Amino acid sequence: MVSDSGIHLHARGEWREPSLTQRTIRFQKGLYVQFHHLFLLQAGRATLVFGPEEQRTLNGPTIAYLPPQTRCELYMAAGAAGFLVGASPQIMVDAIGDRAESYALRIFSEQPWFMPEEDIAAVDEVQPLVAGFVRELGDPSRASWMAISAYMRLILMALWRAGGAETAEQRGRGGNASILQRYRQLVEAWFRQHRPMTDYARELGVTTDRLHAICRSALGRSPVQLLHERVVQEAKLRLERSARTVQEISDGLGFRDPTYFSHFFKRKTGFSPAAYRDVARKSEVAESTLSSGYADWP
Repeated sequence: MVSDSGIHLHARGEWREPSLTQRTIRFQKGLYVQFHHLFLLQAGRATLVFGPEEQRTLNGPTIAYLPPQTRCELYMAAGAAGFLVGASPQIMVDAIGDRAESYALRIFSEQPWFMPEEDIAAVDEVQPLVAGFVRELGDPSRASWMAISAYMRLILMALWRAGGAETAEQRGRGGNASILQRYRQLVEAWFRQHRPMTDYARELGVTTDRLHAICRSALGRSPVQLLHERVVQEAKLRLERSARTVQEISDGLGFRDPTYFSHFFKRKTGFSPAAYRDVARKSEVAESTLSSGYADWP
């Protein structure tokens, strides 16, 4: 297998063996400032410190997931052991993908998550995935971007399910809220195909007028507006967080040619794709002023 050069700029994977002294891990430091991190405490005790008066004690075995906006430090007590993995925004974009579950995973990935107490089944499911992630990065002859993003996708799915979100979503199916949620899932699966709104309504078993009324009532926008917002959000993410060309992004989003994509994007944002990427990358505060986070699509 041919390894991906530069993968270690986008992912980290470490096994922290037991130590005789306390150790400190600073997540948002240097290269890792925008990384999403997961800490699997296999044994012992650790403390997450978020501020002078805010902290959380972890007792192994347990798991903590920390997006980049969660500013904190981790103190591993003497004798504690565990895995630490991290992924850049570019890895996360590939890991989350654009399938039916991706909408839920995007929302999940933007919030810190802590494993419910004594959920040993979740640890047992996630640990081999995390160990595989670390092993992949530790072997110079492998270190595949595709493998790392696949591991991260499986880890996110396992955490999302462990939190009960999938079960809650299934229980909530019924009525207008269910139709809206299913519409969101269809958009996630189909937004690159540029299907007419009649296809969405037919799949949902409603008229286009009813779908329009539900979206307007709940979110104040039409189904088409929501669909376009999703396309724009994905375009922004790919422009900011990947090295793909404008034509590659246009093709990936299902546009018939990059010129049409550029006109669409500028009409929606006020920027051409190239100008948006340039401003986003030059701005030191691009993450807070320009970027569409995963949770921005309603």
